[in-house]
Amino acid sequence: MAVIKVVLGDITQERVDAIVTAANESLLGGGGVDGAIHRAAGPRLAQAGGAIAPCDPGDAKATPAFNLTPPVKHVIHTVGPVWEGGSYGEADLLASCYRRCLEVADDLGVHSIAFPAIATGIYGFPTPDAARIARVTLAATPTKVELIRLVAFDEETYEALSGGSTSS
Repeated sequence: MAVIKVVLGDITQERVDAIVTAANESLLGGGGVDGAIHRAAGPRLAQAGGAIAPCDPGDAKATPAFNLTPPVKHVIHTVGPVWEGGSYGEADLLASCYRRCLEVADDLGVHSIAFPAIATGIYGFPTPDAARIARVTLAATPTKVELIRLVAFDEETYEALSGGSTSS
């Protein structure tokens, strides 16, 4: 069973085997955490992502980490759901993102992985609900990964990922 830790910080500075990016379907880079990871990894990340695109919402695909600081070897791209009020399967798609990332990580032999709060930025998924889905899904998904780090970019997300927030 993996140890799950919540940290506040910059996901591009995590010392893990793989970093997850909250991507768009093109895997060419975007804003928010995806933009930060693409800037840190360099232009070859977009080239590699484009070569394996598209990636459907709820799925995950891996590329090398390129210029990210070792021990990071892989970037796992996952496409979260766009929030449309919660009646369109968004929760199931978000849970699938976390499960698929762990499956890809297992296929790659990853021992440690860092996740952002998937879909909580421009895709608009309510942070408390997304955080609960992340915690529950990661805890319930069988994996060979030993360490899962949930990396929050701000205090609100940190509190939600830590279980300090409740949905309304």
